[in-house]
Amino acid sequence: MPYPSDHERDRPWVMRTYAGHSSAEKSNALYRRNLAKGQTGLSVAFDLPTQTGYDPDHELAKGEVGKVGVPVSHIGDMRTLFDGIPLAEANTSMTINAPAMWLLALYIAVADEQGADRTTLAGTTQNDIVKEYLSRGTYVFPPAPSMRLTTDMIAWSVANTPKWNPINICSYHLQEAGATPPQELAYALSTAIAVLDSVRDSGQVPPEKFGDVVGRISFFVNAGMRFIEEMCKMRAFAQLWDEITRERYGVQDPKQRRLRYGVQVNSLGLTEAQPENNVQRIVLEMLAVTLSRNARARAVQLPAWNEALGLPRPWDQQWALRMQQVLAYETDLLEYEDIFDGSRVVEAKVNELIENAKAEIDRVQEMGGAVAAVESGYMKGQLVASLSEKRRKMESGEIVVVGVNKFEATEPSPLLAEGAAAIETVDPQVEAEAIAKIREWRANRDAAKVEEALTALRDAAKTDANLMEASIACAKAGVTTGEWAGALREVFGEYRAPTGVTAAGVSGEGAVAIADVRERVRATGEQLGTRLRMLVGKPGLDGHSNGAEQVAVRARDVGFEVIYQGIRLTPAQIVAAAVQEGVHVVGLSVLSGSHLEVVPAVVDGLRAAGATDVPVVVGGIIPPEDAEALRAKGVAQVFTPKDYKLTEMMDEIVTLVRKANGLD
Repeated sequence: MPYPSDHERDRPWVMRTYAGHSSAEKSNALYRRNLAKGQTGLSVAFDLPTQTGYDPDHELAKGEVGKVGVPVSHIGDMRTLFDGIPLAEANTSMTINAPAMWLLALYIAVADEQGADRTTLAGTTQNDIVKEYLSRGTYVFPPAPSMRLTTDMIAWSVANTPKWNPINICSYHLQEAGATPPQELAYALSTAIAVLDSVRDSGQVPPEKFGDVVGRISFFVNAGMRFIEEMCKMRAFAQLWDEITRERYGVQDPKQRRLRYGVQVNSLGLTEAQPENNVQRIVLEMLAVTLSRNARARAVQLPAWNEALGLPRPWDQQWALRMQQVLAYETDLLEYEDIFDGSRVVEAKVNELIENAKAEIDRVQEMGGAVAAVESGYMKGQLVASLSEKRRKMESGEIVVVGVNKFEATEPSPLLAEGAAAIETVDPQVEAEAIAKIREWRANRDAAKVEEALTALRDAAKTDANLMEASIACAKAGVTTGEWAGALREVFGEYRAPTGVTAAGVSGEGAVAIADVRERVRATGEQLGTRLRMLVGKPGLDGHSNGAEQVAVRARDVGFEVIYQGIRLTPAQIVAAAVQEGVHVVGLSVLSGSHLEVVPAVVDGLRAAGATDVPVVVGGIIPPEDAEALRAKGVAQVFTPKDYKLTEMMDEIVTLVRKANGLD
């Protein structure tokens, strides 16, 4: 029986695929293909140099150019990226944070060239800097000037690009970093409060226009495998947002108070082992954010089944897009009102989440708000501790991951039969070409106009002026990404966020395995006449530090003295620290695909420094062929996501230290 015609069918959400790699030319071709397949919005992935404000020829960019996204170094790249795509008609999401103002300025400049009316531009800049300090790591400046950039963007956008979402506050990455549902709600909403307070207190938006600011705030959330709890989380999210915007900010229009959110389901929850299981994981997680009409996502992008193995191919991304289309167009999902209204089970769970989230929001507010809770290390410590507890439960079997810690027997997967061809690879020549092109760009532009624009930007940054217009002027003058960020680094300085490692409790205290490995660490140190020391390093620009932090915590728990200085270090800095601290082993974590460039540089640096007895181990998303190449270059061991038993990993590392020192 068809659904009664007096109820309006819900419209499908915007369907996106997070995409971009190698170069603006190749990414443009990919976007055109995706749009032709029925994708209804673009989601731009930028490479790590772009995300952290560096040009391709900077030392820290080595090995990172074009790997996890597209390099955009100047207006010429942005023109190419959207060639043949009318920006007046596009809906573009840009995953960019510290340099969000710069990428929006480039987008605006290209839209101006196309003759697009700025008031027609629709899309989103992620622009949530708080979660960068907590989980994703692509921050550049200290919290206060970073919040200023966010505030300036929001105030400018509300006045000039009213259809643009100038910020997409992200609970997504908080869940990846270990947040429980109440923590995810509390920290995302605390960030929203900090942003809205900053905009209100800046005086850039008249009080009567503040509802417009609230109405353009959007959120980007994660959905894990506990899909009933995740659905309840979104209903709780909607209720809390409505309450905060009504009571704290006095917004009267219910449409402006509505929770507007997009989603990507949990990429880091995908498994390297039996990767075909990731297909059903993605579908189930998608249901969590689409089943409840009153809390339904308005934009969805899904990861591909093989993201735990490497960069997905266009076919893999097409499969993820088709999952959305089948749900939206073949099922009756969109024909009904909210099917959970009136459920006492759902209502009880939602109320529980709201109560716990409110308690945590209150704790953060008592500390002075989200920025203060970042600077003190409180929120980061809570996330590291939560993730440590989750890993403990996974290792003990309390949390089941099919194909990883249960039901491990498997047939060979035909999806992996192609070997290396089962993932997209980026030609190493891409980086060399990008370096040549950026140098050619600098040589051929009007240097005087560039310097004039950069001087104006620096001068404005020293005042309380809104920096959007100065940034757009820089974009049109031909300033590069590295130059824009470099000018602001001169004024604002740089920042290293707390790691949260010292706040995590001891994992598995009293467990036999922990005790056994701790005894081996103690005995080995006694034989060497010193306490064993391990350096955990994040070379390059990869800011996803969750794995490194958990390794550091477990190494500490088994008795190592741990040296962990956080993210974004050059190989030379890691080598210098290893030699200075006299470490017995170096553990490197790389998830961005730059392992073949940055890891051998550390090995060679240690050899050159005479530290030939210091084994180097590496962990990350590393294909088997690359693992063999790393071992051939002197890496002692390679760990990938399937190696989830951290205590066993520590035991293996102790064996490597003993072997390197002639003790076995």
